[in-house]
Amino acid sequence: MAALGRLSQALLRSSLTQTRRQLSAAAGHTEQAAKTWKVLTFVVALPGVAVCMLNIYLKEQQHSHEQPEFVPYSHLRIRSKRFPWGDGTKTLFHNPHVNALPDGYEEH
Repeated sequence: MAALGRLSQALLRSSLTQTRRQLSAAAGHTEQAAKTWKVLTFVVALPGVAVCMLNIYLKEQQHSHEQPEFVPYSHLRIRSKRFPWGDGTKTLFHNPHVNALPDGYEEH
């Protein structure tokens, strides 16, 4: 058993030595890699996010904001007990423009 412990210690030391050598060899490339990622962030990532935001904004401008027709499906908006806030029929994050109550949309 003692021989197995010494063997595992020796293997562990040799792997740690190799890891240190690899890390010290890569230290010179760290500055260049950081510069590359910084350039990619400003040239690719940020313009990509800006284009996606513009796309969503333009699609939202074309979208109609009409309320969908209320269909009283029996499996939706089931209230087995009242909510502990407000009047008890509205969910915690209720939006009267989008979320219908069990008997239909609220009048604005």
